[in-house]
Amino acid sequence: MKAKSPVLSRIFNALVFVFLYLPIVVLIIFSFNDSKSRTVWSGFSLHWYTELFHDEEILSAFSTTLTVSLLASLIATVLGTAAAIGFFSMRRRPRQLLMTVNNIPMTNADIITGVSLMLLFVFTGNILGFSLGFGTLLVAHITFNIPYVVLAVMPKLRQLDPNLGEAALDLGATPWQAFWKVLMPELRPGIFNGMLIAFTLSIDDFVISYFTAGSEVSTLAMQIYAMTRKRISPEVNALSTILFVTVLVLLIIVNLREVRQQNLKDRQNRALKRDAAR
Repeated sequence: MKAKSPVLSRIFNALVFVFLYLPIVVLIIFSFNDSKSRTVWSGFSLHWYTELFHDEEILSAFSTTLTVSLLASLIATVLGTAAAIGFFSMRRRPRQLLMTVNNIPMTNADIITGVSLMLLFVFTGNILGFSLGFGTLLVAHITFNIPYVVLAVMPKLRQLDPNLGEAALDLGATPWQAFWKVLMPELRPGIFNGMLIAFTLSIDDFVISYFTAGSEVSTLAMQIYAMTRKRISPEVNALSTILFVTVLVLLIIVNLREVRQQNLKDRQNRALKRDAAR
């Protein structure tokens, strides 16, 4: 069987990247357009960025989205990390069963999750006397974020040397010190990745937020959806550009950090091999 031509492979990869990122490039370009037109370039301007920071509805929705995303990602990271450690310490069959249950929210349709949570919140709200709002929105985001954190932490747990914790205990560390000072540094990359995934999913979510936020709270995705009923303002282009650049910078920082840590580990391993060779 003949190998694929490297030229054709590069062309195919280039077409894939064009297909994925050309719409984003167009959005970024027209966020600096001087007019409201989405097809005709009228000149460079920062007018829509200025208008964005004076639009109270969008700023309120952005503030709600950022608050919910930060709180949900932090709480889901703590709960998901604890759940992953608990699953990992179980026997094989119970662990497989619980991991299957953990994967259901990810394979389930968002609309089913959103409607189910809405019915649950309405039912319990009638009993306990609360209504849909910021609290139910936060709980919903925590609920669908936890499985992703579990999946991000589990690979790091599998890579752990099972003797690390016991060695720390034998050397006089308390169980908490062994976990925090020995195991946690090994799990930190997975925990951080899980938190970043949870934060991104919370910012991006629309369907579950739409069903669980109520009528008094609006996220950024819900606000943009409401704007589609009429002509979309170029302010949305400016806001989308800011979000895209922010996420891009975060990804670059995370990747550089991982590369630096990997290089440090490689240097340490080479040093250990040289010492052993002596």
